[in-house]
Amino acid sequence: MTKLLVLNTGGTIAMNENHSTGTVSPTNTNPLKEVVGLFDYIGQVAIEDVFSLPSPHITEVHMLRLQERVIEACDQGYDGVVITHGTDTLEETAYFLDLTLDLPIPLVITGAMRSSNEIGSDGLANLRAALIVAASPNSIGKGVLVVMNDEVHTAAYVTKTHTTNVATFQTPTFGPIGLVSKSQVLYFQNHLHQEHYKLDHVGKSVCLLKSYAGMDGRLIDAVRMSGADGLVIEALGAGNLPPQTVEAINRCLADKLPVVFVSRAFNGVTQDVYDYDGGGKRFRQAGVIFTTGLSGQKARMKLSVLLNAGVEAENLSSYFEL
Repeated sequence: MTKLLVLNTGGTIAMNENHSTGTVSPTNTNPLKEVVGLFDYIGQVAIEDVFSLPSPHITEVHMLRLQERVIEACDQGYDGVVITHGTDTLEETAYFLDLTLDLPIPLVITGAMRSSNEIGSDGLANLRAALIVAASPNSIGKGVLVVMNDEVHTAAYVTKTHTTNVATFQTPTFGPIGLVSKSQVLYFQNHLHQEHYKLDHVGKSVCLLKSYAGMDGRLIDAVRMSGADGLVIEALGAGNLPPQTVEAINRCLADKLPVVFVSRAFNGVTQDVYDYDGGGKRFRQAGVIFTTGLSGQKARMKLSVLLNAGVEAENLSSYFEL
């Protein structure tokens, strides 16, 4: 029988609602452990609490611990691993693991938008779907997968798009790569590109800023002077900024601080098209790194992983062209 391991990290999927106040809080016992037997028809399921944290509390230190536990699970003979996680930072943990693990078994991350005792709770349905995906041989080699609302997304591009809707996780521009139907997963896209970096420590400081009309260089200079190791900016349009930011960006580049641009737009990719003061063409010529389809939080995670993996600043651009 297929051996599956569920690693719980906390989040709404492992919380309960106080019906008198409407607040949602962690519980003393993980409610998922009470129902894991429901999934015996999928495989032999073991569940383990790695930690019990709301996802805003998750750091890259926790992500590295998860990475190490997943590697152990492979060595222990598990055929697939599911991680339950709070949804606020789920996409970042998923991408961290996608960048730092090259697995011979499926790794799936799921969560819930409604706690276990709320009407319309989605936790059990998402866990069931995730286990089906993790148990499928067709999921091998597809990288880390995020399964929510019966959709299968790649870790690289999925993002949370709604604060409360159960259909919150979407993949802008590209869409999901598969669907869970009854007791099987159906794939209709391939994840064409995967990249993996050996990582056994974290600690680099990478900041993320969002651009806006009339933005000047004060925040950019503050990041540079804080001792940060890298900066990601959600730029305007395809990769532009107000002209008041140019000198601050140039100071970052002169100090060898890597600067990466993504677009603050929901769909599309960055391109160095516009040749004016603050235009993407001039920023790229100056040494700013452009990405292809990554969100701000994903680009920040990738830059952090690359720096922690020891990639030199002058070589970073080629890694974002992958």
